[in-house]
Amino acid sequence: MPTLVKRAERKAKKSYTLSSESVAFLEIMRRKRRATSVSSVLEEILQAVRRRQEQARVEQSVSHYYSSLSGEETAELAKWAEFASRDFPGEP
Repeated sequence: MPTLVKRAERKAKKSYTLSSESVAFLEIMRRKRRATSVSSVLEEILQAVRRRQEQARVEQSVSHYYSSLSGEETAELAKWAEFASRDFPGEP
């Protein structure tokens, strides 16, 4: 029976030209992390950058939301926060 590969697990083989310094850095990181390949180290680096970008996007959206509130809306949210802190202490 053929093995099914999930779509998220598929990888594309690509070729990129990097400076010798970048190649040396990736190889050092591979050894430090005891990774099986330089590709896996590069994948980890790219995933980390992607997560940071997504977090920055969410933080910017939240900031924009709160900046757009009127004084009345801000006061109402403050009351809800006070209520939650007082009536549900210890909740995350």
